[in-house]
Amino acid sequence: MDASVPFENSGKCCNDMVSSSNILYQILNCEEQQKTRMVHQHLLLPPLLPKIHCPCEVNRRVILKTPNITCTRASEVLLKTIMFIRNLPSFFQLPPEDQLLLMRHSWVPLFILGLAQDQVDFELEELSAPSLLKMILLNQYVTDHVKLESSPLGSSFVEVQKIKNFLGKVWKADISAREYAYLKGIVLFHPDVRDLKYRHYVQTLQQEAQHALMECISMIYSRSLRRYTWIMELLGFLRSFHTDTVRELFFTPLLGNISLSSFLLDILYSKQ
Repeated sequence: MDASVPFENSGKCCNDMVSSSNILYQILNCEEQQKTRMVHQHLLLPPLLPKIHCPCEVNRRVILKTPNITCTRASEVLLKTIMFIRNLPSFFQLPPEDQLLLMRHSWVPLFILGLAQDQVDFELEELSAPSLLKMILLNQYVTDHVKLESSPLGSSFVEVQKIKNFLGKVWKADISAREYAYLKGIVLFHPDVRDLKYRHYVQTLQQEAQHALMECISMIYSRSLRRYTWIMELLGFLRSFHTDTVRELFFTPLLGNISLSSFLLDILYSKQ
């Protein structure tokens, strides 16, 4: 999908770029408002449409091009992520409260790492609002508006593009299975999570994973720490991904609006 931005507006919405002090703008805007009021009165149109299409990059909304395929693969990655945690005895040595906190704060970055490891790529489609004039002429407004109200408004293009950019960088690094395992341990055992009771133990577990990753890289890449430093810097971006974006893009189309936190805990603590 073309990621170019059609307007350079220094962060301002393109709808605000015309000066309100311009006389011609005021005249045209006054006429347009009068026409809009007449349309609303005679056709019983709602006064506002959802703002889902704007040339400004910050307002662009996207959905998956092949949601059934991508969401199915994403669900498989999520299941593998939970199985990875279930196979860590050190995780279950923590009190249940700490397990819950680590799970809630780590499942998104762990899932993104899983997408990278399983080479899950995906294409996007940009959402656009239907033409108001076209709907009026074709007498489609009411039915199309109902569809807009009942359909998901997609995910932020900016946030989704961050995920795609991260995946691309990880794939270029050609990370091995062992490296992925250690990276997941570093992500899961995050001592900076608030309210941890066994913070020192969690920190120790993370340091052990970091040391194991360093040894693995040193052995494979002739004791060069440049790769280790680069991977650790890349790892820092994982905490910047929004939970809502991941849920809306990869799971809502297939699972609906279920509570993912409860779903993950059910799988984590369920019997085999």
